Amino acid sequence: MTSPTEPRLPAGACDCHVHVVGPRERYPMVPERGYTPPEASVAALVAFRQNLGIERAVIVQPSFYGTDNRCLVAALDELGAGARGVAVIAPDAADAALRTLHGHGVRGVRINLESQDDRDATAAAERLGALAGRVAPLGWHVQLFAAGEVVARLAQLIADLPAPVVIDHFGMPAADEGITGKNFSCLVELVQAGHVHVKLSAPYRISRDPAHADVAPIARALIEAAPHRMLWGSDWPHTNRLSTLAPTDIHPYRQVDDRAALRLVLEACGADDVRDMVLRRNPARLYDFPEAAIGGSAADGQG
Repeated sequence: MTSPTEPRLPAGACDCHVHVVGPRERYPMVPERGYTPPEASVAALVAFRQNLGIERAVIVQPSFYGTDNRCLVAALDELGAGARGVAVIAPDAADAALRTLHGHGVRGVRINLESQDDRDATAAAERLGALAGRVAPLGWHVQLFAAGEVVARLAQLIADLPAPVVIDHFGMPAADEGITGKNFSCLVELVQAGHVHVKLSAPYRISRDPAHADVAPIARALIEAAPHRMLWGSDWPHTNRLSTLAPTDIHPYRQVDDRAALRLVLEACGADDVRDMVLRRNPARLYDFPEAAIGGSAADGQG
């Protein structure tokens, strides 16, 4: 769903958080998943990018595929140079398997705690340390989806890791608590010290306000603290886990005004140079995008 006012985007803008969901007969989901989403194809992603005017995308492995990255790899191969990926890997994944993923465009590995309501910071610390050591030689980062309280408890470990860390969805603060909470202050300190990037993505995951007005101060505070550490992501196709449905039932996607969500971040950026930094330069550096990819055609999947 979109609203009519067009946001102003820099050339080469990147959506740093999308998912692709393939046909279930080809890409089975793990039995222990928390929900079952509808299909969201590469073609639908390309159409979404065209509608917003986005030239690049980072596809993130969702929880329901576990460590089976085949759907992710197939999408990256289809999209070409304008796409990068963040995989989920098993603890015993071979180095050769990681190099193969790198060749397909993977530039990070994800730890997803929040989808399972996992608040065990001790176990998370072990996983973070192990994964960072595995992926640092490849120049990858570790992407962390965790509650704000978990990020705060892991702050010192994150600061000492050998690989960069990317924090999902504004760091998952409670938007109605504003920017004065202890957990949010800890996140600001991490970005100011250069230890993390933060995805300004999915405001509906932290806000109870349908217009997400309470997210705007959070976005501004993070951007003002360290604009060179900020990224934007849509969270398309907006997965949703409904408590009224069984995990194997189809959980419909959220209905989201994507332009309004993007506009929230653009307005928080203010100046065109900051917008260019958040939407183009930061992701180009972190995800190792080739400059030749800028200006490619989203219609043919190569942009």
